[in-house]
Amino acid sequence: MNRINHWLFVLLLSFVASTVAGQQAAVKWQDCLRQSPDWYGSAEAIRVAENLLLFQREIGGWQKNTEMAAVLSPAKKAEVTDLKEQNDATIDNGATTTQMVYLARVFNATKQERFKAGFLKGLDYLLKAQYASGGWPQYYPRLTGYYKHITFNDDAMIHVMTLLREVARKDAAYTFVDEARRSKSERAVQKGIDCILKTQVKVGGKLTVWCAQHDEVTLAPANARAYEKISLSGSESVGIVRFLMEIETPNKAVVESIEAAVSWFGAVKLAGIKVVEKSDSAQPNGKDRVVVQDAQAGPLWARFYEIGTNRPIFCGRDGVIKYSMAEIEHERRNGYSWYTASAAQLLARDYPAWQQRTKKH
Repeated sequence: MNRINHWLFVLLLSFVASTVAGQQAAVKWQDCLRQSPDWYGSAEAIRVAENLLLFQREIGGWQKNTEMAAVLSPAKKAEVTDLKEQNDATIDNGATTTQMVYLARVFNATKQERFKAGFLKGLDYLLKAQYASGGWPQYYPRLTGYYKHITFNDDAMIHVMTLLREVARKDAAYTFVDEARRSKSERAVQKGIDCILKTQVKVGGKLTVWCAQHDEVTLAPANARAYEKISLSGSESVGIVRFLMEIETPNKAVVESIEAAVSWFGAVKLAGIKVVEKSDSAQPNGKDRVVVQDAQAGPLWARFYEIGTNRPIFCGRDGVIKYSMAEIEHERRNGYSWYTASAAQLLARDYPAWQQRTKKH
């Protein structure tokens, strides 16, 4: 290769490298709601918002677990557009509500009407997906299997109700929503609160907390995946209580619900243990997650408690309930959150603050 051809080759490689680098998104979708306020008016923010409009299903919702901030080639855009009729819209893993919050921010920063239209289409989807009982299914309109259950799991329903409450209250981010939709959102929130109160599990006539999902007809606790059994949730119930605590003027039923749930959390907390990851050459990835004794550890709560006994339960993909995390297979033991500390802040900070607020009314 002569000198001229060599330098032409180098220049070509540099051009290709710079082009590839230019195709990398400046921000990941998981970080899109963590940007400074002025960023939402930027060209990059608008590019991501355009992606969301492409990914939005025709019914108004979005699918989950998709990198929606990626730079899309013309071929990929055409492929995404062809999927608009798919019925995989969901509220699981923050899907739909996250996209709506993002579109609202970009609309407020740019005043470009197509982003407002995308938000309103999503809002109509959430309002349509609500059951007459007040709950929301995990997927809509794919009402099959556990997808059709009222879903508190991973705070799905609480994410929806939080957004609708902000719309109903005319929060600054959503003043562009018309009065008809705002009123519908207000009614939807009230129906959702009624559903929460009706699904709170009673044991021996005493209110406790909630299951991660409830039957959409009977409102009874329901199973989901093989390892997500009927139980009392030490995780999702925290988000539900926090939502109820934010009701400005709680009625007697709401107050009783909160008090009962807080009492249950206090009764079932686990002291003197912590979850650690240790090296273990006998395991597939050379490590394992185990529970160890530690007198100095802060309180923990199990993800699932057996109804009636309040014993923590664990379950692998075989669907067999065990009473120790160590008894389930390595993949589920290490691939799922079986313990949580989120109730600690609820009891130590949120509940006392709520008590103080309610005394003033």
